Amino acid sequence: MQRLNDGRAASMGQTIRADAIAGLTAAAVILPKAMAYATVAGLPVIVGIYTAFLPTIIYAFLGSSRVLSVSSTTTIAILTAAELQAVVPDADPGRLLVATATFTALTGLLLVLAAVLRLGFVASFISLPVLTGFKAGIGLVIILDQLPKLFGLHPAKEGFFRDLLAFLQHLPEASTNTAVVGIVALVLLLVMERLWPHSPAPLAVVGGAILGSWLFNLSGQGVAIVGHIPQALPSVTLPDPDLVLILLPGAVGIALMSFTETVAAGRAFAIPADPPIRANRELVAIGAANFGGAFFGAMPAGGGTSQTAVVRALGGRSQAASLFTAAVSVATMLVLAPILGLLPQAALSAIVIVYSVGLIQPAEFTAIRHVRRMEFRWALAALLGVLFFGTLQGIVVAIAASLLGLSSQSANPRIHVMGRSRGEAALRPVFDSHPGDDMPEGLLVLRPEGRLFFANEQQVADRIRELVHRYRPRVLLLDLSRVFDIEYSAMQMVITSDRNLEQQGVTLWLANLNPDVLDYVRASGFAAQLGETRLFDTVDAGLDRYLTGAKTRPATMPTGFRPDDS
Repeated sequence: MQRLNDGRAASMGQTIRADAIAGLTAAAVILPKAMAYATVAGLPVIVGIYTAFLPTIIYAFLGSSRVLSVSSTTTIAILTAAELQAVVPDADPGRLLVATATFTALTGLLLVLAAVLRLGFVASFISLPVLTGFKAGIGLVIILDQLPKLFGLHPAKEGFFRDLLAFLQHLPEASTNTAVVGIVALVLLLVMERLWPHSPAPLAVVGGAILGSWLFNLSGQGVAIVGHIPQALPSVTLPDPDLVLILLPGAVGIALMSFTETVAAGRAFAIPADPPIRANRELVAIGAANFGGAFFGAMPAGGGTSQTAVVRALGGRSQAASLFTAAVSVATMLVLAPILGLLPQAALSAIVIVYSVGLIQPAEFTAIRHVRRMEFRWALAALLGVLFFGTLQGIVVAIAASLLGLSSQSANPRIHVMGRSRGEAALRPVFDSHPGDDMPEGLLVLRPEGRLFFANEQQVADRIRELVHRYRPRVLLLDLSRVFDIEYSAMQMVITSDRNLEQQGVTLWLANLNPDVLDYVRASGFAAQLGETRLFDTVDAGLDRYLTGAKTRPATMPTGFRPDDS
């Protein structure tokens, strides 16, 4: 027993040491990026540190992921910026903090409400191709937003393409000193990230920029610096109920993206020994983290992939790593705040740009296009939605693209013409790659796939009519093995098609119905109408019945026809 206790103590000690190393190193990555993301949202840099404090602690106790690190992200930051700029266009500091508290609390409440309603599945409505396009659009918007700061420019913001034109027009007016600081920081970050991925490169750049600012008095040479940062823990800020209705649409978008990113990051870094990531528990955890952080100066937060990668890479084993990160946040607020005030804004912009480039994945677009052209169009629609209509509206475009794509697929189910190779018993869809497949003359076997319902029943009927006209069979055998559900409208379509086919001299047979579909067919009275002579348990049973009914000869399927290209 003593050995067992000693072993447990040793294992616990190893876990704490691993979590301490992972948490402290992650803090070196998280805090500089959190400050940079705060500037993206148009907020003081200290807000980024607040966001890496209380939300991190709350998630550590409630989340289902052992290693997920919670703070702000590039996507959340730019979405927050769009909403706060609309509500507080003059950037009044006091009103901005109240609006931020209201926005963050509202986001948290929406997430918790979604958990109560068991809406964890909603994150699945944004497909991976659409998310790829949306994030690429966000990345381009953020980079363009930060480029003027990198060169000491301050053009008005009027939309992505106008902002791009304004930046190019004003580039000759750039501040040389600011540009040097920004470009040096940018190059150093890119080199260090290339040589040492997930290293504390942001901390090194921030430290070097602060040292350079102090040694060369950069603020006196026209280089904008962060300025005064309060050396204290966050004070309590109460939300303003009058802003709730104004901020609600934006909070819905933030809540959706926060949850989507959190679950995606949690699942991406889970290992087999970890407990499963539970979507509804994540809603509670990230919702409570946002709601609690709102009262103490935090902006909306979510799970971040880069800091979580650091925790996992350095052997972090539990959420104790996040508690060490939060402890560094407290030390930064109480001790390092005055020093951070010397940090050049251009260095923060360089950090934002480097870590926003990762949102743009051309290889992912290429892979999507190579596999599925339709989903590639969804990705482009989401990207262009962000660039043309704005970030928050881009979420609507992204979701609409996903739902339209899903509806398009559901409304146009595949219907395969089935055949079999000579000498083989198994049926397979007929393609150009095996044009020698045949079926008994006068028999056409079709296999529809997916759910048959009101949105696609007409397309299915038209497609069956076209194939019957093409092949002119005496018997049409529908293999319903891939139809998992048939709605009332579709059931009536099948009954009507039976009558129409009969008038053309074609007999309709059904085979391979799953239990639910068979129940619906029986309830409609159509099963009794078909009887045992036209309703079969398997396709083979239907083939045997057909072959015993008449002498037949093989009829080769026509070449050059792909049922799935229709």
